[in-house]
Amino acid sequence: MNPARKIVFINQATGYLTIDIVNAFAAYFDEVVLITGSVRVQDTVLDHRIRTEKIVLYDRGNNFKKLISWIVASFQIFFLLKFRYNSYDKFFFTVPPTAYLMAPWFRGKYSILVFDLYPDALKANGFRENGLLCRLWSRRNKRVFNHAHMIYTLSDAMKTGINRYSADRDIRVIPNWSAFSRLVPIPKESNIILKRDGLQGKFVIQYSGNIGVTHNVETLLELAETLRDETEIIFQIIGRGERSNEIARRIKNSGLTNCLMLPFRDDSELYESLCEADIAVIILDDKTPDISIPSKIYNIMSAGLPIMAIASHDSGLAELVTRHQLGKVFEKNDISGMRKFIHELMSNEKQRSLYSSNSLEASGIYTSQNAGLYLSSYIEKTIDQV
Repeated sequence: MNPARKIVFINQATGYLTIDIVNAFAAYFDEVVLITGSVRVQDTVLDHRIRTEKIVLYDRGNNFKKLISWIVASFQIFFLLKFRYNSYDKFFFTVPPTAYLMAPWFRGKYSILVFDLYPDALKANGFRENGLLCRLWSRRNKRVFNHAHMIYTLSDAMKTGINRYSADRDIRVIPNWSAFSRLVPIPKESNIILKRDGLQGKFVIQYSGNIGVTHNVETLLELAETLRDETEIIFQIIGRGERSNEIARRIKNSGLTNCLMLPFRDDSELYESLCEADIAVIILDDKTPDISIPSKIYNIMSAGLPIMAIASHDSGLAELVTRHQLGKVFEKNDISGMRKFIHELMSNEKQRSLYSSNSLEASGIYTSQNAGLYLSSYIEKTIDQV
């Protein structure tokens, strides 16, 4: 008789991407466990066969609160893996980013899905590359990555970053996907949230997401300053994070009446909120171009929106926008280029429609079927090792 196939997934903040991946593995494994602080359902629910183990919630507050929640979660994860799931296959997501570093301490094979690459991501928070923490983390990465069963990541740029720690490893690149791939864009004339926000007849430039240290939202404020006399243009900033109050204060002190600051949307309103926009803005810190790809780009594509990406031109985000011709990419100091792009799309409906149709077409490539690629490659590698 073959031994039971058992696997445990570790992700402190479970969203639709994790749910789709874990559900795919439930079709093959005899026992599937998810260690998590929260499960956020947007589209698909967690398969009833999956058992959950609760740990501390991921704190999205300031860096100190995040760090405390990571440390507490890592201790909880250690004890669960050591005393309950030591013999299981282990599948680490990089939330908390400290958990996968413990992987070699346990029995059974382990795999890692790198959503955000550390310690590289720490540079955006002021940590020095040659500082003690980054050097120790880099050294640990080399050991952990070299002994992993599978390493997954989201883009070729992120794969290049991982290869700095593990040059000879086979790293599988599997793009993310949208939570709303089954939905159809909502026309502005039917958009209830647009009417509620009082934005009928406005050209809406929308940033929706986290507002933290690594999100240069002030670039949008600089852009809004240059367009403050064009009353038909509205900058809509929707989000949460440690710098939300600071951004709101800057808007008020600068008298930017063309900026509308709103709290993070409920999941039930998120898709319709995206459909308010004429241009969607994505911001990626230019100090760390290859450490992540914002998953929101796939939801934006599913809403059929042109994209204005504020990011380094050598980032994975820039490559995605350029490859599918979803919009344009700008360095954060290219305010005149962004202003020209806005005016171009305001006056050229044909060009705006082209970017919109490209977004919708590309969203058909990035669907939840990608979750099955994790399972198929995992099984393939397991068979090869037998």
